[in-house]
Amino acid sequence: MAVELSDSEMLRYNRQIILRDFDFDGQEALKASRVLVVGLGGLGCAAAQYLAAAGVGEDDAAGF
Repeated sequence: MAVELSDSEMLRYNRQIILRDFDFDGQEALKASRVLVVGLGGLGCAAAQYLAAAGVGEDDAAGF
């Protein structure tokens, strides 16, 4: 499945896209990825926020 970045996403993630080893392909792969964060304590909650801000396409969280 080909995932393309919109103009607003390119502006939002431009600091990640300009990295030499990351570029557009890396950001598109991140957008196409799925993540599950298990445990929403102090570390899990922050990790979920950072993953969402980085542009992960789909994230789920499970707290117990």
